[in-house]
Amino acid sequence: MPSLRAFGLARPSPRPSLASQTARVCRTRSWPCPRRYTAPTRPQAPAPASGRAWFGSLYLAAALLLAGGFAYSLQSPPVRFDGPPLQTTSLAEVDQVTRRKTKISRQSPMRLRMEQLIHEHQNRIVFALEQLDGSKFRRDQWTRPDGGGGISCVLQDGNVFEKAGVNTSIVYGELPRSAIEKMRADHKSFDGANVDKLNFFAAGLSLVLHPHNPMAPTVHLNYRYFETSDPRDPVNATGSASQNWWFGGGTDLTPSYLFDEDARHFHKTLKAACDKHDKSYYPKFKQWCDKYFWIPHRNEARGVGGIFFDDLDAAAAPASKNPREDIFQFCSSGLDAFLPSYLPILNRRKDMPYLPKHKAWQQIRRGRYVEFNLVNDRGTAFGLRTPGARIESILMSLPLTARWEYMHPIAGTRAQQAESTDSTDQEEQKLMQVLKTPKEWV
Repeated sequence: MPSLRAFGLARPSPRPSLASQTARVCRTRSWPCPRRYTAPTRPQAPAPASGRAWFGSLYLAAALLLAGGFAYSLQSPPVRFDGPPLQTTSLAEVDQVTRRKTKISRQSPMRLRMEQLIHEHQNRIVFALEQLDGSKFRRDQWTRPDGGGGISCVLQDGNVFEKAGVNTSIVYGELPRSAIEKMRADHKSFDGANVDKLNFFAAGLSLVLHPHNPMAPTVHLNYRYFETSDPRDPVNATGSASQNWWFGGGTDLTPSYLFDEDARHFHKTLKAACDKHDKSYYPKFKQWCDKYFWIPHRNEARGVGGIFFDDLDAAAAPASKNPREDIFQFCSSGLDAFLPSYLPILNRRKDMPYLPKHKAWQQIRRGRYVEFNLVNDRGTAFGLRTPGARIESILMSLPLTARWEYMHPIAGTRAQQAESTDSTDQEEQKLMQVLKTPKEWV
């Protein structure tokens, strides 16, 4: 982490002015001894035994992050001046200086390494898709007032893709009590439910590709990192602040028409990426994916699955000497595997002939996609609950078009009681059988 001098906060002269006192913070690892000044005139600096002792008294109040009214309070009264308020430094500001003044390396904070990783893969994936489609993505770069931002890359009505989105998001924010309780329920390792607000950082890459051709499957990918700050020391000024952190992610395939060789290729590629790190990952995360992308009110899966994981933290790698690094490398391998897992399938299917009835069935299946994302997906729900969230980016995953038919003969509510005997519906029935009973592909 860069020194606080990088923010223009230098050590004061022996007889500093009040304004300079309030604009500087101390470099020390000891807790300060708070002092209160109440004289109406300009106060004189106390006469400590050493300059370091007095200077240490200003350290904590200036180093603590004050976000949206949240501040950690010491048992002793805080430092108070009659002049301007004490300058504070946020985690977003610390990271901004780090990006500008240092090169991201293995020694950098994990949040900055994850940010770099997702931006690299966003550029790589967008370039490959533009080469395939022949159209350019629209790029929107946006920022958040509290720190962070993102890049939304979206292509609509292209030559291959009806809609494609590849988004990155970097978010610095504050979890309210309701979100803390929700996360504690979803993440067993989560700590901090005894506070009303908690600072957090989140970084993620999310993509959804909806091709025109109904023979070409939709694909989804998401890799993310999340950490919460120690409420006693949000910017880790002491060098010993505790954190909660975890990784999540995965990728899954959603065909309208099922080709077994496509599903096998997709799962085989993901298994190879998992096996590089832990041979238990693929079977565990494949089962997790089948469970997560289940639509309860339809009693069927969204697609043919892939891998999915969440809340991977130190407890997920008890034998590792550096679990955060190991899980980060696993996420990197998962991102590397995306293009090899999907592009061969897309190249086989994007130019296949199809009839209007095939397109109509694709629209029915996309309706299921919309239902899952808006009703069941935790990521969408979290995004919509986050203050100041960019709604256009969150809803980027929805297809450009979808269709709902009342009592559809194959996919409707009563379809199981009265299955269609029309021989022309065999391919649609084949898909429904796999969606009702997930299959092992590798």
